[in-house]
This record gives sequence, structure tokens and C-alpha cells, in this order.
Amino acid sequence: MSDINTANQTSDALSQYALQQKSANRKNELGKNEFMDLMIAQLNNQSPLDPQDNTAFVAQLAQFSSVEGIQSLNSTVDTMASQFRSAQALQASAMVGRDVLAPMESAIKSADGSINGVVELPAGTSQLTISVYNEAGELITNIDKGYQPGGDVKFSWDGKNSNGETLPAGRYEVVARARYSGEQMQVSSYLAANVDSVSIARDGGVTLNLAGLGSVGLSDIKQIS
Repeated sequence: MSDINTANQTSDALSQYALQQKSANRKNELGKNEFMDLMIAQLNNQSPLDPQDNTAFVAQLAQFSSVEGIQSLNSTVDTMASQFRSAQALQASAMVGRDVLAPMESAIKSADGSINGVVELPAGTSQLTISVYNEAGELITNIDKGYQPGGDVKFSWDGKNSNGETLPAGRYEVVARARYSGEQMQVSSYLAANVDSVSIARDGGVTLNLAGLGSVGLSDIKQIS
């Protein structure tokens, strides 16, 4: 009877210990040190008349080995993630001041400059038209590219209106439309922009801050000049 009471007390003590450890760990996971403490406590408090089965003990050792292996793996992954973030930061810092092709609807034109970009065509089209608008939404000019096969189509606006007059510096909207089945459909375009600065999130994500145009993720960039 005394052995049964001792076993029950030991079981209760171990249960209480486990609950305390789980409460202390926000992730409800036992580390290898806590796991080893539990095993030692079980061995010290087991009944001499009914010792722990060898198979169960070997199974616990295997669990301990798994816990230690997972912790080592997590440490390795954390190290690799840190190195990756450092590489991302180094790569991003080198992009400041460079031009990129970004999925933007607007671009900044300098006083005597032009606006360049690329249109993505999902399939060949009988007519590709690129329209340029000022900040008031007024149509400035149309660039007729005619028939184009599917894929990337480069374009450039010289900064002049349909009368050949050079327009002032500022922000201009660019809209590309392709004709499919007799109807014009807007298609994706990428416009050239200058990288003003770079932001790096805690998870290693890189955001490019484009001069006068806002921000865009590094993964969304089509080309870096």
C-alpha cells in the first residue's frame, strides 16, 4: 500500500513539475535540460518493487535525442536566417541611386527627360497603345506600337505632347492597352524609377523607396539598371 501511495505521490509531483515547466515556456515546449530533469526525477522516485520498463526508458532516451536534435536544427536555421538577412541588407544598400523597372502606374519626368518602361503582353496583339496623362488626368499623347507578339515590349516617351512641345517636370500616369478580340484591354506595365532609399523589415524583407513614387517590394522589381 505504501508503494502505491509513493507511486501516486511521485506521479502527482511529476505532473505538477511538468505543468510548471509548460507554464514557464510560452511555446509549451520542453527543452533538453527540462526533459533530462524529468527523466532523472522519474528514476529517483520510481518504486523499487516496480522499476521502469527498459523499453519505456529507451523510448524516453530516443525522445530526448529528438528534442536535442530539433533544438540544434532550430539554432542552425536561426543562424542561416541571420546570414540571409545580412546578405539581403548588403544587396539592398547597393541599390540606392540605381534605376529599376517597377509595377507602377506613374513615373517622374525630369525637365528635359523621358519616361521609359516595359509592357507585359499575355499574348500577341494587333494593336498596342500607350497613353500618357498629366496629374489632372488629361490625355497628353498616345504612343502607337501597332502589332506586337506576346511577351515584353519596351517603350519610351520623349516628354513631349502631340504638338511636339516639351512638357514640364512632374508626375505622369502611363496606361498600356492592347486589343484582343476587337476590344482594348489594359495590360500590365513596368515604369523606370530611381531608388531613393531602402527599408529592411525584421523578417529580412526588403522594400525599395522610389523617389516621388512610394514603395515597392524587392521581389516585385522586374529589372535593375
